[in-house]
Amino acid sequence: MYIQSIELSNYRNYRSLEMEFDRGTNILFGDNAQGKTNILESIYLSGTSRSHRTARDRELIRFGQEEAHIRTNVRKNDLSYCIDIHIRQAKSKGIAINGVPVKKASDLFGLLGIIFFSPEDLNIVKNGPVERRHFINAELSQIDRIYLSDLSNYNKALNQRNSLLKGILDHPELRETLDVWDGQLVSYGKRLIARRREFIADLIPIVREIHRKLSGGIEDLLLAYEPNIDDTFFEDELFRARDRDMRMGTTTVGPHRDDLKLSIASVDIRRFGSQGQQRTCALSLKLAEIQMMEAKRGEKPILLLDDVLSELDSNRQNYLLESINDIQTIISCTGLDEFVKNKFSVHRVYEISNGQAFLREKIAN
Repeated sequence: MYIQSIELSNYRNYRSLEMEFDRGTNILFGDNAQGKTNILESIYLSGTSRSHRTARDRELIRFGQEEAHIRTNVRKNDLSYCIDIHIRQAKSKGIAINGVPVKKASDLFGLLGIIFFSPEDLNIVKNGPVERRHFINAELSQIDRIYLSDLSNYNKALNQRNSLLKGILDHPELRETLDVWDGQLVSYGKRLIARRREFIADLIPIVREIHRKLSGGIEDLLLAYEPNIDDTFFEDELFRARDRDMRMGTTTVGPHRDDLKLSIASVDIRRFGSQGQQRTCALSLKLAEIQMMEAKRGEKPILLLDDVLSELDSNRQNYLLESINDIQTIISCTGLDEFVKNKFSVHRVYEISNGQAFLREKIAN
């Protein structure tokens, strides 16, 4: 599986752009604010139907335009696929595969496996639980279609319940309708908790081995799933929390408040780890995604690295680059020094400048 080419029209800062990619390592280099991340974002959107930066589609459309288009050509199992995404100001996005419209975004599931790694991902460890839940959801949504559906339905029920909680103060008679949304929340929530528990159990040995190598064998990273509520008691706890939820206008129990514990030598590195430990842990999690996705999908994912190398020291840079030399990788960066210095194999190089991409000679190693 690999991306052959992408075409953008009125997407972000690009009026029109066409690029071809090698099956190996592709570099997008240039100054900041030239549009490198926008290209990576468009690729990620082609595989997942969503941006990693915004939930508002209109922000993806070039200023002054009414619509934008992304066309991504993919090769998988000796078959060619064309993913067309049509983004409009006042309507939901349209998606087609080989010219056939798909009814919902989840129909893209299974076509592309993409892992996106940005400097913000280095905050998975030290930031709040939201970042770690996003890590779990992003990975599981690409390897488990049922989880993706359950997560979508859970979030819809959660939003409806929260809206209802806010309205009950002025309309107490609405309280009786909470049962409907509570039932859906419990049904989908229990499945999310069970699947997350399985996922973390599978992830633990992979992350531990990667982290051990990254730390030179001196650290043992332990992961533990921390569900906000035991799925066995979810229904009872949700009912007991009703009065509090109505006062606060939000749902206070459920898997939307889960967390992932990360510790070394019994020390919670989310709170007490050094910056180096936190970054090494975050890198271990992202690299484990590659192995997990390959194991579950039976194919190597596509890796997008958005200016990550500049945030890592030389040892972590080398480990990262050595770990990805057999999968299609598209890397954005401001310069090529690290690739030249480490004699890393690069197959295609683009210079990105002022909304244009210029194909350059390969790096001489």
